[in-house]
Amino acid sequence: MSIHSSSRQILIHGLMLVLVGLVWGLVVPSTPYPRLALGAHIQFETNGLLFIVLATLLLALPHRVGRLSVRVMLLAAWLTWAMALSEVGNAWWGTNQILPIAAAQAGATGAAPWQELVVKLTHIGAGLCLIVAWFLLVVGFVKRTPDQE
Repeated sequence: MSIHSSSRQILIHGLMLVLVGLVWGLVVPSTPYPRLALGAHIQFETNGLLFIVLATLLLALPHRVGRLSVRVMLLAAWLTWAMALSEVGNAWWGTNQILPIAAAQAGATGAAPWQELVVKLTHIGAGLCLIVAWFLLVVGFVKRTPDQE
């Protein structure tokens, strides 16, 4: 898989995250924990825009980001889907361990242990992978491109 095709996939993930977030925004008021549902809506929108920017940078500007780095970025997109979808579930579950401030604002008192675990693992996995992906992106742009040498 080439850097270009992987970058296009990242772009499609970003566009789809934004689209799903817009549609999810219509559901927010009808959930048991609308404040947590709003958090999911915000996750879809902001992470979608994040991946659109990331892919646009890869597709439009000269860089030294390698194939493996782009695959990590694509993995980050997949893990972000899992995290955002766990927040959709959380709009019904009301977990309070990984997002205590939002849970307190929503009046969530906690959920079943497996639900807490799903939300916790998806947030930790996506968060760590996003940090690594953006670090690799920055390194790929800081390195001098062949035309700069």
